[in-house]
Amino acid sequence: MTARIALIHATPLAIEPIGNAFQRLWPQARTTNLLEDSLAPDLAAEGRLSEVMIERFLTLSRYVHRCGADAILFTCSAFGPAIEACAAAMPIPVLKPNEAMLDEALDAGSRIGLIASFGPSIPALKAELDEMAGARGKKITVESRTVAPAWDALLKGDAETHDRLVAGAAAELMPCDALVLGQFSMASAARVIPPQPGCKILTSPDSAVERLKKALQA
Repeated sequence: MTARIALIHATPLAIEPIGNAFQRLWPQARTTNLLEDSLAPDLAAEGRLSEVMIERFLTLSRYVHRCGADAILFTCSAFGPAIEACAAAMPIPVLKPNEAMLDEALDAGSRIGLIASFGPSIPALKAELDEMAGARGKKITVESRTVAPAWDALLKGDAETHDRLVAGAAAELMPCDALVLGQFSMASAARVIPPQPGCKILTSPDSAVERLKKALQA
């Protein structure tokens, strides 16, 4: 039976990167897209992840489950606790956008570079990394960069400037064992970041698709 994966997005910018990753890595999967583009601006305006916001995520999860989803992948990086609430409440696998990627980063080593273009993503990603490292009993050093102009460029449709700005931030974080591009919308920048010996460059879409494929085809 073909697996049906519900992709829930907070920005349309995440739709193409994850779609491309499925086409390359798991074309047999059936994917559906649910976009709720008020989530990111509402979080930015409120400045915190409220109980009301968490309930909105639960509502979205229940909806796609009723529509027949075999698993849910959220593609929005700034909402970790809300997605964890969904994972606890749903009877199907629910994957945070960066969960698989951060596991790979921790496998790669203890020096981790983290880049985001949407500022609220950084605290959530750092907290998730620290929690996952703590569960492993592993000490890590995380250095991060927020590249807000890259986000602005992407919103204007200027992917070339976006990728160039992200690559510039990546150069500032070298050397490291793993370089984490912390949003689905940033995946295209990986191709313009020069390879560095001993550094694994990681993107959310590829890691997430591989994790879901393994889980649902087991």
